[in-house]
Amino acid sequence: MVKNADELALMRASGRLLASVFAMLDGLELAGLSTLAVNDRVERFITDDLGARPASKGQYGFAYVLNSSINGVVCHGVPSADEIIRNGDIVNLDITLEKDGFITDSSKTYMVGEVAPAARRLVRVAQEAMWKGIAQVRPGARLGDIGAAIDRHAKKAGYAVVREFCGHGIGRDMHEAPEVMNFGKPGTGAMLREGMTFTIEPMVNQGSRKVVTGDDEWTVTTADGKLSAQFEHTVAVTKDGVEVLTLRAGEHVGRG
Repeated sequence: MVKNADELALMRASGRLLASVFAMLDGLELAGLSTLAVNDRVERFITDDLGARPASKGQYGFAYVLNSSINGVVCHGVPSADEIIRNGDIVNLDITLEKDGFITDSSKTYMVGEVAPAARRLVRVAQEAMWKGIAQVRPGARLGDIGAAIDRHAKKAGYAVVREFCGHGIGRDMHEAPEVMNFGKPGTGAMLREGMTFTIEPMVNQGSRKVVTGDDEWTVTTADGKLSAQFEHTVAVTKDGVEVLTLRAGEHVGRG
């Protein structure tokens, strides 16, 4: 679970490249595009412009480079030529990238055009919840501290955190130990050590936390049809705190 200085340097480089993918997406007009068109644009950027590999493609039999989860889709949405992103949608784009043998993972929920205030509030709280979790990361802290901070913030806003999916260790493999739950009890769980790398990725639902997996065995939706939002970063435990390896321009640790 613990990476040495050379491995961390490679993960840092991978994270910077992944952050640049989101910078590209930030300048893209999503309304009117199919989720498959977005997928293909991201694949070209990762391979042709960055000289990296989209780590999700082929993983567990998945045929695409990203997950595209619109409105009531919680996670693992499958890109499609028939699914068009529309004004007023919220859409989470979850992307992994591998460079020189090391993988990083990040996601962002985009608000497309004129988004209703209730949806905007959900997206804001989901992003804040991720940062609340990240703020707990330091040597000697416990995994339960992260989950408790995330769950507390979401509940305070009147939302529910999905429990079936969680963050995870990451490095040479996309999914390594430990599992990083989005709920928990402070002071419990594995102790964090300098050099650990993992993702923090809360999925926050507008209504019930219950979810349903679709017939494609990938797409996970809210059971009540209400909205869901997610944010994710890959982080490293440092000597005295945390480094966000996938930090994007304009973001600041602790506030987003």
